Amino acid sequence: MANPRTVLTSAPSPPGFCSSSSSAFVPPAPPSPSDGELLRSLHRLARDLSAASDTPAPFLRAALASITRRSKFLAAAFDDLVTCAPAAAGDLPRSASLCLREVLLVLQRFKALAADCAARSRMRLLLQSDEIEEEVRELHQDLATLLDLLPVAELGLADDVVDLLALASRQCRRFAPAAAAGGADQALKARVLSLIHGIEREIVPERETLEEILGEVGVSDAASCGDEIESLEREIGDRTSERWADAMIALVALLRYAKCVLFSATPQPSDPKLLIDAAEVDDDEAEPPAPPPDFRCPITLDIMREPVVVASGQTYDRESIARWFESGKSTCPKTGQVLTNLELVPNKALKNLIAKWCRENGVAVESGGEAGKCEPAAQAVSATNKAALEAARMTASFLVKKLSLSFSPDAANRVVHEIRLLSKSGADSRAFVGEAGAVPLLVPLLYSDDAALQLNAVTALLNLSILEANKKRIMHAEGAVEGVAHIMSSGATWRAKENAAATVLSLASVHTYRRRLGRNLSVVEKLVHLARAGPASTKKDALAALLSLASERENVGKLVDAGVAQAALSAVGGEETAAAVLAALAKRGGAEAIVSIDGAVARLVAEMRRGTEWGRENATAALVLLCRRLGARAVTQVMAVPGVEWAIWELMGTGTERARRKAASLGRICRRWAAASAADGERGSACPAASVVPPAMMAS
Repeated sequence: MANPRTVLTSAPSPPGFCSSSSSAFVPPAPPSPSDGELLRSLHRLARDLSAASDTPAPFLRAALASITRRSKFLAAAFDDLVTCAPAAAGDLPRSASLCLREVLLVLQRFKALAADCAARSRMRLLLQSDEIEEEVRELHQDLATLLDLLPVAELGLADDVVDLLALASRQCRRFAPAAAAGGADQALKARVLSLIHGIEREIVPERETLEEILGEVGVSDAASCGDEIESLEREIGDRTSERWADAMIALVALLRYAKCVLFSATPQPSDPKLLIDAAEVDDDEAEPPAPPPDFRCPITLDIMREPVVVASGQTYDRESIARWFESGKSTCPKTGQVLTNLELVPNKALKNLIAKWCRENGVAVESGGEAGKCEPAAQAVSATNKAALEAARMTASFLVKKLSLSFSPDAANRVVHEIRLLSKSGADSRAFVGEAGAVPLLVPLLYSDDAALQLNAVTALLNLSILEANKKRIMHAEGAVEGVAHIMSSGATWRAKENAAATVLSLASVHTYRRRLGRNLSVVEKLVHLARAGPASTKKDALAALLSLASERENVGKLVDAGVAQAALSAVGGEETAAAVLAALAKRGGAEAIVSIDGAVARLVAEMRRGTEWGRENATAALVLLCRRLGARAVTQVMAVPGVEWAIWELMGTGTERARRKAASLGRICRRWAAASAADGERGSACPAASVVPPAMMAS
């Protein structure tokens, strides 16, 4: 029996959690329950355990069902104990009270174990079945010992109740879960591990074997298979079992393959994730939550695993910006400015915010996946997992072959949906799907009248385009760029249009493709239309794509002719990327087009005063460029805006490093203009409402 002091000061653990004795600070224990409360708690807990009927996995039925049977005996005994004279008076012998408190703890551990098993994935339960059975056996032994030590004679129990307690004790001592189950769970576990080893040797699993094994695990349809994949991915990301991490990663890939082979051939009415219709495609809840824009790397659109700050003050994911520098570039991808150094400073605050958001939304941080979405952490180490790689390769090959044979929109939609999910799951999967020849088969589906099929097709292309090799496949596929442009103009849903714009942004990250896309008037016009008329998320991706195209000087003329300056100005104040687009245009030949728009300078000054940090920074950069390119014409408009001096002064004190530099430059330009105007006495009022310059601006 445990130390009585421990028993008396232990608070009951909530269901599903195990108590821990290792803590730097131990808060004062709550008052110990009275004997009457103790008996009522025992009775209630035993009754709850005896009523439990759900078993998380068939192979654990024998082990967990034993808890239910023992609890039925105890519930009957405690029912009698609650009504007997000493208990009713709330006055138990001390030895009995201490013993029953220990019994309560054991029953709470039973309940916590059952709740924990119910929350785990079935495959993980199978891998850890021997550990679970050993824990169940130890709990049975502890309970048997306590029941033997219970002074039943002092409690005045009826003979039949004493017999029940003795029977429960004997059954607990005889409990042997592996023997009771005939070792079936261990045999099933061996078959699963053997299947993984076979995949490592590039042996394609037989359909009948897969179906039989999954049936024994309790996975019988697409819905349960999808839930099992999600549970495994979550547990891998949470690092709940380091010992079985490799096997769990392999099982995720195996389950994806099984889901495609076993459950995607025919409709699954019970699986809402596969039954995507036109009514669902615009439902924001149909997709995983999108992270805030600041959590996404500007280069890849993926959520950042390791955010770092470059010399321009912009934040990128370390891996993507490192690749950018390794390609020979020394500019900031977002602003285009030449960096004074290539040092990367970790952004720990943002990393913590991203980690918190991912925990709260049930996703794990990893690069890749649909634009703005998070990819399962299982892919973090899949590159070193031979079985996972081979299973992903088999899945990609199976799906692409099946898509080539699909003749109906419904059948094609199911296959494309699986390709979309697979290409979201990691760089290796994207490579396998691309190598299998998916891109040419997806392009014609962009013109489908089926809204769900159209959305799945363009999103699959977006996911594939994140990989460099797939960018080339898409750009060289006949009609691919035209198909994406068609979606942006005639897509059935805004989400499809948004993903098409994001695809252009992804493709435009390659220098040669950026020029080619900028020369495509249809692509530019469709992006401009989305930037003007789209909802917030669509407008954001369209502006980001236009910003990327505007980084090429030869594209700027076509962008100006298509009305990019007007579209960006209309978005200033609502989308911070709009000011960056204007700065890029002004830098490469579009200054005249911007200033010729009524109110353009006033809008930029307003953004400089009230925008986000990045918006203020880019608005100031745009104003500096306009003044330098157009001289007095632009400076006069800047100085005519009321309060511009104070906006510059404030930004010099509170802005980012780049914003302060740009504000100082703008201040010098305005100061020179004021001095020149004051020197020209024949012009009368030389500096209306702008002759008073704050002291900070007067400093050199």
